[in-house]
Amino acid sequence: MMGKADVIVCDGFIGNVVLKTSEAVAEAINCLLRENVGENLLRKAGYFLMRPAFRALKNKLDYAEYGGAPLLGLNGISIISHGRSSDRAIKNAIRVATEFAKSDVNRHLQSDIAQNMELVKGK
Repeated sequence: MMGKADVIVCDGFIGNVVLKTSEAVAEAINCLLRENVGENLLRKAGYFLMRPAFRALKNKLDYAEYGGAPLLGLNGISIISHGRSSDRAIKNAIRVATEFAKSDVNRHLQSDIAQNMELVKGK
């Protein structure tokens, strides 16, 4: 979550738990900020000055910005979107699927796995 990993590998259940927990934490922080900002004029002024940073953070954490996550291991492209996906999220899921198809992700994954099988076999 701090930008040190590009990929988290896990099964579908654990991945869903991690994803839902992360989303819930982000929403809770958003709600707490909204509740506390409106308490006095100084906080409102601070919020006004910090608004660009808050917008950038929201965009970085917004699931609709990413559209969905790839389901790997298939002979094709599959993007799994959130159950409550908006029009924007679906549009971005289609964009992500298109990028995956154009960059031939499956072929690259198959090639990398084949080249690194000795690591899996314990050599």
